[in-house]
Amino acid sequence: MRRAVKFILIVVTLLVVGSWLSLYAYGRFADSAMGEPSHSIAPGGATTMIDAAVAPLVTAHPDRSGLVLVSDNADAFAIRALSARHAGRTLDVQYYLWHDDLTGRLLAGELLAAADRGVRVRVLLDDINAHGSDDAMRAMVKHPNIDIRLFNPSRNRGGTIGRAFEMLFRGLSLNRRMHNKAWIVDGQLAVVGGRNIGDEYFDAAHATNFLDADVLVLGRAVGEAAGIFDAFWNSRALLPIDALRERTSLTLDGLRESSRALRASADAEPYLSHVARSATVGAYLDGSKRPHWTSSARIVSDPPEKALGQGDESNWLIEDILAVGRTATQDLSIISPYFVPGADGTQQLIDAAQQGRQVTVLTNSLASNDVAAVHSGYSRYREALLRGGVRLYELMPFGDTETSLFGSSGASLHTKAFIVDGQRGFVGSFNFDPRSVRLNTEMGLLFDNADVAKELMALFTLHTGPDHSYRVQLTDDRLVWEDRRSKPPKQLDVDPETSWWQRASVRVLGWLPIENQL
Repeated sequence: MRRAVKFILIVVTLLVVGSWLSLYAYGRFADSAMGEPSHSIAPGGATTMIDAAVAPLVTAHPDRSGLVLVSDNADAFAIRALSARHAGRTLDVQYYLWHDDLTGRLLAGELLAAADRGVRVRVLLDDINAHGSDDAMRAMVKHPNIDIRLFNPSRNRGGTIGRAFEMLFRGLSLNRRMHNKAWIVDGQLAVVGGRNIGDEYFDAAHATNFLDADVLVLGRAVGEAAGIFDAFWNSRALLPIDALRERTSLTLDGLRESSRALRASADAEPYLSHVARSATVGAYLDGSKRPHWTSSARIVSDPPEKALGQGDESNWLIEDILAVGRTATQDLSIISPYFVPGADGTQQLIDAAQQGRQVTVLTNSLASNDVAAVHSGYSRYREALLRGGVRLYELMPFGDTETSLFGSSGASLHTKAFIVDGQRGFVGSFNFDPRSVRLNTEMGLLFDNADVAKELMALFTLHTGPDHSYRVQLTDDRLVWEDRRSKPPKQLDVDPETSWWQRASVRVLGWLPIENQL
């Protein structure tokens, strides 16, 4: 017994010392490898195509922000592609995920084409999912107009063993990630919201596509997005991709040829056709359809220091979100794909419901959730929320083949938003879970505008409707899922469209002490 205890103490000591040495060595390396500071370029000088489209609108609405809710996935792709294609000065893009798939490669091709026109391109990616794309990124930064930086990167880029050791000794620091999403063009427009870059965000996936939302922003708040990007870009948490000592045989000419071949392929044709004929996007660009203009819109973010375990918690995004949520006097409607409210959050929602507010939550069902562990964290709070008067809806796992370009059969919720009293709200990257609150950096748009709230509420109403979601109820002290597509509604006793194995897995995951990581 004593030997076992002694062995455990030795192992723990080695892990502690190894972790401290690893963090110290990484800190020294990061300090020496940081890129040169750079900052956003304000509109000015030669007029770009984006300037010509946006500047007259901004001039007509001084000190206001123009907001366009983007709920259609294919339109979300078109906005990014068209704005990159018309950029003439700068492109700053910041994402948690950038998949090396059809739409990811198409948009990367747009960035390269913009750089070839003389546009300065800065790409900021979280590193946790960037492995496997190193060759393409290293080739792109050979371009004099392209710079790519990675958030909280690992030094071991190739070998599995080296990466495993780094995960072991830097596990706590590597667990903190940048979850922000922003696409900023010529200092004139920004796209912020929930979408990453990848097929499932743009209706190009053949299996399951996400229901998601962005906001296209013009005017004053674009400067806030640019300031957030600069704060991250110049943070100690970021390193240039070419500081991570790997080489690639890929060339810029090779990337250009691959991009041309992809654009000419049969797989790309549906997307390029949609970009060419996008009536929604074109209507905003030619001015025939107007954004909602407001002086009460802010693009907000956690500071990059949050992911370093530093800084003042009073500056975290959760404080802004809670402040708006507490203003509810009538109703609070929450859309959160990964919903783990915790004991405190559960009590706050119950308090609001018992004070006369109508509190409604839309989240994923087990069948539509792509992260079973998160569902285990959510499911333990369902009964308490329902008993406290909170209404719960869970998304059905069925896709809408009429809107998906490739006719996918599955759907999963990815929108992160809330609406307060039909007037105020938020659209962004923030999930109502412990990871968004304490570990990741998050970003989004806070607004006070009845027209935007009405559009967002229409999405909420659609997705909580009988053809899209189950209503979760308590009947005789047991959970039931109401399938309201039939009359009277069919009551189901277990999570719909799931196997006993899925349900058992969630139950086991619920026993593990992992809630603060979800």
